[in-house]
Amino acid sequence: MNIKSLLLGSAAALIAVSGARAADAVVVAEPEPAEYVKICDVYGSGYFYIPGTETCLRIGGYVRYDIGGGDVGSFDGATSADVEDGGSNDTWYKKARFSLKTWTGQETELGTLKTYTETRFNFGNRNGYPSADDPATEADEFNSNPAGNKNVSLNFAWIQLGGLRVGKDESAFDTFIGYAGNVLQDTLVPYGDFDTNVVQYYFDAGNGFSAVVSLEEGSGFDTIDSYVPHVVGGLKYTQGWGAITGVVAYDSNYEEVAGKVRLDITPMQNLSLFIMGGYGTDDNLTDSSYAIDAGGRGFYKQWGGNWAFWGGGTYTINEKTSFNAQVSYDEWKNLGVAANIAYDVVPGFTVTAEVDYLNAGKFDDANFSNFTNADKKSSIGGLLRFQRSF
Repeated sequence: MNIKSLLLGSAAALIAVSGARAADAVVVAEPEPAEYVKICDVYGSGYFYIPGTETCLRIGGYVRYDIGGGDVGSFDGATSADVEDGGSNDTWYKKARFSLKTWTGQETELGTLKTYTETRFNFGNRNGYPSADDPATEADEFNSNPAGNKNVSLNFAWIQLGGLRVGKDESAFDTFIGYAGNVLQDTLVPYGDFDTNVVQYYFDAGNGFSAVVSLEEGSGFDTIDSYVPHVVGGLKYTQGWGAITGVVAYDSNYEEVAGKVRLDITPMQNLSLFIMGGYGTDDNLTDSSYAIDAGGRGFYKQWGGNWAFWGGGTYTINEKTSFNAQVSYDEWKNLGVAANIAYDVVPGFTVTAEVDYLNAGKFDDANFSNFTNADKKSSIGGLLRFQRSF
């Protein structure tokens, strides 16, 4: 074999090997384009498109820490059992909360499709008293009012298409007319219960007019006891000066009616005021022959007696600080006063210091309905709240 033949043979072998390797080579696929989250500004800030959909999603909530002191009847205090002798000691009322919220929105041929949820997680002791052991039972029922994890609550979980809303909400008796004020303890004289499932329709007629009709289930002892729902209806007129709103509700369990009328005004750019009056019938709510005695308070007419009023306002001192106050009173001579200073330390972080007072006018009466669990006629307390909202 000459050198020329050897070189030709080697070249042929190399070509054969190279061809075989080329046939076995792994083909690397082209990378797919990255799909980045897109901002959705249709429904306000904080929304983004869920990848691959036309649905906009926002996730938010808050972390809160409350420190309260004073009388239990002001909603600010707590009492604990002494570890040595089992006696009763006043102590701090403390509560930490994490609230997780979600909002979604999407445009459809039938209108805007929206959802809203809020779930709350709480840790702390109770705004209440220690419980003693009942010697007549074998179980150990002693409770010193310790701090601990509390029940997780689903506060909102509704779906809305156009004006139709279904799901877990708060009663339109409160949400449509508005909560009483910007104080922390706005229910020293209550103005209606909150938690309920709803089938609700909201109508915006334009020119400042709007209306709502809500079929509601109630909750707790006020859950409907048949197929007949509680019913709420409301009308509102809103202009630049403020608003006037009215709501009326039918309690299907006790067959009673309650209503509220509210006036909101803004006399100055940094001052807003409101006054709200309520009236309700209560013949069946005060009938002790009922299997479930309402004690004069229903799902909607929670105040004492037939009538009550609430008034207050917010004065914005500067861009970081506001002063809020509220006074409330009902026919049973329950007087509630609350006032606070709210200070925005930085955007999203607010510290609020509040003082609260309750005078339970009929505390000494035999049939006194004790809404705030007060242990004396006049209760006073204070609450300091730290809240980071996001």
